[in-house]
Amino acid sequence: MTISKYIFDRFISLLGLLFLWPVLLIVALLIKINMPDGPVIFRQQRVGKDGRLFTMYKFRTMTTRHGGSSISVAGEARITPLGKVLRKYKLDELPELWNVLLADMSFVGPRPDVPGYADCLQGENRNILRLRPGITGPASLKYRNEEQLLAQVDNPQKYNDEVIFPDKVRLNLYYLYHWSFLGDLKMILCTVFGLHMTYNNETI
Repeated sequence: MTISKYIFDRFISLLGLLFLWPVLLIVALLIKINMPDGPVIFRQQRVGKDGRLFTMYKFRTMTTRHGGSSISVAGEARITPLGKVLRKYKLDELPELWNVLLADMSFVGPRPDVPGYADCLQGENRNILRLRPGITGPASLKYRNEEQLLAQVDNPQKYNDEVIFPDKVRLNLYYLYHWSFLGDLKMILCTVFGLHMTYNNETI
């Protein structure tokens, strides 16, 4: 990784917050009106670069009274109607621009995992922790419909742990060893416009 990635992240996240503040305000008001039983912002400890914990910020999309799970499945009762819309258009992730500005996250990189999953990384796979977590990335693009995919299997947790998580690790390792600034730009554009791209000889 180079200093250009670091500077790009700080500069664009600041611009994003400055230009998108009306959208952030509208979403916050909608959450307060439609889901008044809890906070507007969801905060959770995630594992960042070099294994350091940080607080990740997202718009709340779930009820405050639920058992909680590390994975989300489309159609879950804990996801509110407004939350479903916010998640569909990725609006719930807009507060992560603040995490990028603070240098806790990058625009492109592995999605930040909860400590339990990060602890499962062994051997070479732990090199992923050398990366700053990202809002998007190759694994995020490939599994952009992850919630719908998990809704189609009998045991979502098992499928996630045995199929999706290892594949994400593989993609993120490839990203670590083959990073390019142009590749980051392509992934950002694909995320924003809902496009697909060829990455490591597969379509994501």
